[in-house]
Amino acid sequence: MFLSRYFDYTKLKGQMANAITLLNLSFGIIAIILIAKELSHMSLVFIFLAALFDRFDGLVARRFHCESLFGKELDSLSDLVSFGVAPALLIYMTDLSSMLWVGIGATVFYILSGAVRLARYNVKEFDGSFYGLPITVAGVILALCYFLSPYMAAPYFVIIMVVLGIMMVSNFRIAKI
Repeated sequence: MFLSRYFDYTKLKGQMANAITLLNLSFGIIAIILIAKELSHMSLVFIFLAALFDRFDGLVARRFHCESLFGKELDSLSDLVSFGVAPALLIYMTDLSSMLWVGIGATVFYILSGAVRLARYNVKEFDGSFYGLPITVAGVILALCYFLSPYMAAPYFVIIMVVLGIMMVSNFRIAKI
């Protein structure tokens, strides 16, 4: 009771969005660890949880009027892990490891494209639209492609990763929903 007078609720509200972003990052890291442990099917759950929490961090930041450059950078770093590295490793380990250098090349290309897309987003003024495919969407699409593993040959996954990478760095406009 005594300490409640000294507790600053505005600081707590200001950090809620960052805490949600860190949960997104944590889920991405857990997904990567599960992929390394050959539990790819379980990693999907954590990639999708990361996507869910990625949706809420921005909503919370806007709701409590606590948007910041720090939060924007933290969100981009989290997104690169959760929707760049984790889905790319998932597809590499399950489908592309037999195509050593081609698989590595497609994986690196996809991750680098995601990094470029996020860096470009961070330096531009947001005008209500995204330019290029958001990495969250690309990561979820790539993770969903895991379900096609029994039905598609490895070269098709290379094509999917390259197309998603090109779409992320392209300049087509997508209105924010």
